[in-house]
Amino acid sequence: MSQIPDHALPTVSIENQMPEDLFEAMREFISSHPQWDQYRLMQAALAGFLFQHGCQDRAVARHYLNGLFQREGASLSGRRA
Repeated sequence: MSQIPDHALPTVSIENQMPEDLFEAMREFISSHPQWDQYRLMQAALAGFLFQHGCQDRAVARHYLNGLFQREGASLSGRRA
């Protein structure tokens, strides 16, 4: 059995439908920016939306800033991109 690091954040899996053209734009962005993956992009987008629309939760602000300033090669969940 694999160990979960102490710093691993709990995650929730979601399913979402989106317009095909938006999905294609996301795929093109990810393929031209290898430091990003679909998980980091969606987390950054959601945290950015919430933060910019007045969410005061410190965890949301942290996710927003991590999405903006995360170093290349690392993802929000600790996986390598």
